Amino acid sequence: MKRIFFRVIFAFGLLPALSGCIGVAYYAQSLKGHVEIMAARQSVERLIGDASTPEDLRARMASARAIRQFAIGSLDLPDNASYRSYADIGRDYVTWAVFAAPEFSLAPRVMCFPVFGCVPYRGYFSKTAANESAAKLQRQGFDVHVSGVTAYSTLGWSSDPLLSTMLRRDETYLASLVFHELAHQRVYVDDDSAFNEAFAVTVETTGVKKWLRAAGDEAGLRRYEAGLKRSADFVALLAQTRDELNQIYQGPGTPDWMRAAKAAAIERLRVRYRQMRERRWGGFGGYDGWVAAPINNAKIAATSVYNDRVPAFVRLFENCSGDYPRFYAAVARLGRLAKADRIAALEAASTCE
Repeated sequence: MKRIFFRVIFAFGLLPALSGCIGVAYYAQSLKGHVEIMAARQSVERLIGDASTPEDLRARMASARAIRQFAIGSLDLPDNASYRSYADIGRDYVTWAVFAAPEFSLAPRVMCFPVFGCVPYRGYFSKTAANESAAKLQRQGFDVHVSGVTAYSTLGWSSDPLLSTMLRRDETYLASLVFHELAHQRVYVDDDSAFNEAFAVTVETTGVKKWLRAAGDEAGLRRYEAGLKRSADFVALLAQTRDELNQIYQGPGTPDWMRAAKAAAIERLRVRYRQMRERRWGGFGGYDGWVAAPINNAKIAATSVYNDRVPAFVRLFENCSGDYPRFYAAVARLGRLAKADRIAALEAASTCE
């Protein structure tokens, strides 16, 4: 899948503030996983300058260094120690995010951190631990979705490194991750994941397009914009199903009726996807895996967190004439509002002020 992928935020150093065995165990695994990654870091500059560094890795590090500098000079993203080191973690994903939602609701279950606020998932450095958590939630009656994650952020509390998982695709993918994660360091609002993620996605997508233009990569820009269009199509498809499911859950039906209606709505999603893939995308199958795998409320809710408010943020960015400092200032002002007022003001914004 090209555009729907998840990142997680971890909080560290908070064990003394917690009580209860489950809470301590969760934070302990988070801290342990993070410390192991930090211990494996190597300087990007040292890797580039070391003759023993494999040529492919040296080239990727040079690209990462250029992307990092572009983030500072052209996107006004933080100039700090994040993404100036590299860690090979030897696995496909750095963490696994566990999303959960009630059987008849699209409202995700949230987890709250003492400092960072609430987010709609739990992140684990162990796939086994993530699956065990998911199984426990399933036994409690929740719909559950487990997603592998290629990058995570500590919001600048530590010097987040580049990870081998971030190099799985091309330079454009790496740039998108770096721009997205640094955007979280620029503006982050407690207890509003939808706001934070849509803001970061906006910085990511506008930043990647600016980066490709600056590189004179017109072919890459066309590919990227085509991918964004397919992503928007797919998100709209999911929104249609989400509306259908909300009507089912808010209706007077019995649990058995809602269960059957839910299954039928999800099957309609699959049918519509196949039609869109053939009629609009020329057979492009980048989302086939997502659609073929089990679909439930948790999986649909997770996707909406990252995408629903992106159009409003893009409009605000355009109202700021593509000026990143002005855009960040406008977003920060919105972030200081009460949550309900923040959403309304974002959707209604017609200027940058």
